[in-house]
Amino acid sequence: MKRRTGGTRLLATLGKQAARSARRLQRTVAQTMTSPVLRAAKQQGEAVGKAMGRAVGKAARQAFTGVVTPAPTPVSKGGGFWEEGLWGFSLGIGSMAQRRYRVFVPPGVSAARPAPLLVLLHGCGQDAASFAACARVAAVARDARWVVLMPEQSRQANAQRCWNWFRPGASGASEAALLMSMVDHVCRRYAIVADRVCAFGLSAGGAMAMMLGLRYPDRFAAVGSHSGAAPFSASNASQAPRAMRGERAPDAGVARQLLAGRRPPPLMLLHGDEDTVVSYDNATAAAALWLHLVPPGMPAPEALPPKRVRRGARRAVDVFDWQCGARPFLRLVKVEGLRHAWSGGAPGQAFSDPAGPDALKFALRFFSVNGRHD
Repeated sequence: MKRRTGGTRLLATLGKQAARSARRLQRTVAQTMTSPVLRAAKQQGEAVGKAMGRAVGKAARQAFTGVVTPAPTPVSKGGGFWEEGLWGFSLGIGSMAQRRYRVFVPPGVSAARPAPLLVLLHGCGQDAASFAACARVAAVARDARWVVLMPEQSRQANAQRCWNWFRPGASGASEAALLMSMVDHVCRRYAIVADRVCAFGLSAGGAMAMMLGLRYPDRFAAVGSHSGAAPFSASNASQAPRAMRGERAPDAGVARQLLAGRRPPPLMLLHGDEDTVVSYDNATAAAALWLHLVPPGMPAPEALPPKRVRRGARRAVDVFDWQCGARPFLRLVKVEGLRHAWSGGAPGQAFSDPAGPDALKFALRFFSVNGRHD
């Protein structure tokens, strides 16, 4: 029996729904560009009825956009605004090609009143619009007064729109560099507090956020991961499934080399204890890595007593904290009963669990007490 490739195994983690949709679409339409397919789906829908048209149209969007539950362009109904842009090399390919991005700016942000910046990275099978809908970005960021940059992975760089955390060599490094150049662009364009830039992401986006923190520790006040694989736990696509199952330890030597004697930025990890796509063991491995990377001569983080929190009918969480003096250094939030889904996400979106506590609020509370570390 032919062994499944790493790419196939990664695709399987996106769920059977997207795969079934892709197979149905392949039987009904030719593999052409997205717009003609959507037009054909609409024509077929008119012939067989509105319900069938919606189903075929959804299958087309899933198969050709790489997004499991596409969402419309985000809008802000309570103040603030969204802007969309394109950044990168127009003639680049793969990791160096241009990426789209969306930015949310809350009301009142100006040169006189700048705001912190959150770089929010989506997971596989998502784009910036679907992730914005899933995480209710505008509402949460408006209340907390954060500017949010949402880069969008292209299908050219990864067919399932995963950030390439499992390619930490030249490809991963160039993708990280492109993201940092996008951050620089947004910081120049909007009124951002320079020492309060943070990164957070879901699944592949969480792994990439941690890798950004290790590659550019002086640029981030803090970073965080929701259900992400431990950074530098895979060096190619074939190793990624084992890393996601918690069967590969992160390479502390590579991380230490990148840090070059600097302390990693504060880290928040949020992970479900019933995640069968990216094992909870990845969260504990990432936490152990962070503690191990504190350079000799710097104060060792001190563990605080764990806390158990439950609010109303929301899922219970166990919170584990480590501090350096009075400053938070590491927080691990284990969500009881959560699978591979955004905690507290909007209903109707893939990779969303409305019953969990709001992950974005958790992250912004942690990030809000962290200025740039020295």
